Amino acid sequence: MKEFELKYGCNPNQKPSRIYMEDGNELPIKILNGRPGYINFLDAFNSYQLVKELKTALGLPAVTSFKHVSPTSAAVGIKLSDKLKKACFADDIPGLDDSPLASAYARARGTDRMCSFGDWVALSDVCDVTTALLIKREVSDGIIAPGYEPEALEILKSKRKGTYNIVEIDPDYVPAEKEHKQVFGITFEQGRNNFKIDRELLSNIVTANKDLPESAARDLIISLITLKYTQSNSVCFAYDGQAIGVGAGQQSRIHCTRLAGSKADTWFLRQADKVLNLPFRKDIGRPDRDNVIDGYINRNEEDVCADGVWQRYFTERPEPFTDEEQKAYLAGCDGVALGSDAFFPFSDNIERAYRSGVKYIAEPGGSIRDDAVIECCDKYGMVMAFTGMRLFHH
Repeated sequence: MKEFELKYGCNPNQKPSRIYMEDGNELPIKILNGRPGYINFLDAFNSYQLVKELKTALGLPAVTSFKHVSPTSAAVGIKLSDKLKKACFADDIPGLDDSPLASAYARARGTDRMCSFGDWVALSDVCDVTTALLIKREVSDGIIAPGYEPEALEILKSKRKGTYNIVEIDPDYVPAEKEHKQVFGITFEQGRNNFKIDRELLSNIVTANKDLPESAARDLIISLITLKYTQSNSVCFAYDGQAIGVGAGQQSRIHCTRLAGSKADTWFLRQADKVLNLPFRKDIGRPDRDNVIDGYINRNEEDVCADGVWQRYFTERPEPFTDEEQKAYLAGCDGVALGSDAFFPFSDNIERAYRSGVKYIAEPGGSIRDDAVIECCDKYGMVMAFTGMRLFHH
């Protein structure tokens, strides 16, 4: 297949629309089911690069959940604790511990479940049955992977009344060294961002504390590779083999840090006993549970514990999760890694990161206020590496 005609572009009025290879070669994909759209393919091709790089860097199966050309999370195939399984709504899947790919998916999809609603999924490895069973019951637009086990493919084909978008990509495909895009009829050309992110990138530790354990290095690599495919400005918190908070597309870096930090806090709080034991009514579906849990933790638009409201969701009225209780719970969270796609211009980012348990940081360095940022890290005993490489993505 040398080209594929799309229904429309980013919006229904943007026609005609297609994907094709400029050099006339065959597309490196097969569409096994459904009819992916323009934004679906943007998500697919960005997300697959992310998981392929994670697999190469860490040697573990990797999965990401994408929405609007940025990851909600990315994770590698590490077993989940019982509490994390429950928080990710994956505690009822037999054989989860036996499938590193399914474990990676449970982590990636379970990190920011509200933002992952209607996502695009990318897998680094051939999709197995356990992973397919997990994906089947989530609201999702499509998936890209280097292959599918026959039974897994049939499971996925049954989603969305048979219209679920399933794309297979050639794992040996290598894109051209130069890439192009048009804006306002003007063509931009640049070299592909082939910069390699690995353990060596973290060798320039500029803080007094230079103790960077391998688990923290792994999490920093996950955060940096995630940032490489996140709309800038961007900051990523990572912990235990997964990105737990992504702040994307903000004009101010402190707003990126606040957004990512608040998502990381919510991820930790979802694993608190008070949240895990919420007395949901049996008729409340998974997406509604996600919204209610977020409301219970963050007290957003609706007080889900209020009289006349709780009856819609619970069998009995839950006790509120107070600010004091949340603060005490989060005080026990430590060892979080944080990556930034560009330097921190002020130490306020470090102060905010510390509140969410950050101990390890990787950023390019190069700010005129680097000394102030390092001093703030030293105040909290943090480890910070300067990578020397910006990771903007637009």
